[in-house]
Amino acid sequence: MFVIGFIIVGLIAGAIARLLVPGRDPMGIIGTIVLGMVGSLVGGFLGYLIFHKDGDDGMFQVSGIVGSVLGSILVLLVWRKVGGRRQVHA
Repeated sequence: MFVIGFIIVGLIAGAIARLLVPGRDPMGIIGTIVLGMVGSLVGGFLGYLIFHKDGDDGMFQVSGIVGSVLGSILVLLVWRKVGGRRQVHA
């Protein structure tokens, strides 16, 4: 049940992040889900670093939807900067 919930949160967070960050990203639904899932882990990790909450999950924890969206936005911006969308110049 955890995995299904994680996938659903990943889809929601990834879709919201793609809506909030301007520009086109050539990724389908699977890419959006992965973006949201990675963003959720990043958001949870940053939440741990900022708030030092000692939970059962340790340093890597699944964050809430707000942290997931913020983490997804951060991951999407880094992906674009690093070269997720490479253009061929002729």
